[in-house]
Amino acid sequence: MATSANTTERWRALERDARPWGEYIVIDEGAGYKVKRIEVLPGKRLSYQKHARRDERWVVVQGCAQVTLDGNERLARVGEAVHVPAGAAHRIANPGAELLVLIEIQLGDYLGEDDIVRLQDDYGRVA
Repeated sequence: MATSANTTERWRALERDARPWGEYIVIDEGAGYKVKRIEVLPGKRLSYQKHARRDERWVVVQGCAQVTLDGNERLARVGEAVHVPAGAAHRIANPGAELLVLIEIQLGDYLGEDDIVRLQDDYGRVA
């Protein structure tokens, strides 16, 4: 069994990517899947985007998420899950005052970050 020091080192070694809205950490990946821990800062949101080759499933583990899926908006609270099928336009936002944390599971034949088509972006990243 791993000690807490070993566990801490393992978490530090995971792929992290800082973004204007927060950050994500790749927790695990393999053939056809990737798992991320996503942190969204208060008042921030990700791009309104879609993917051609992957589905996503989000589970809120802290805070409250404002989810936009093909133009429909709803709130998702701790413990709730959202399914985002390939090709669906989607966005996650943090309308609250505390950090939003969700676990994202990506499933598909290609999981690269270049499978993102940004439809709208607060940070000027629309191509």
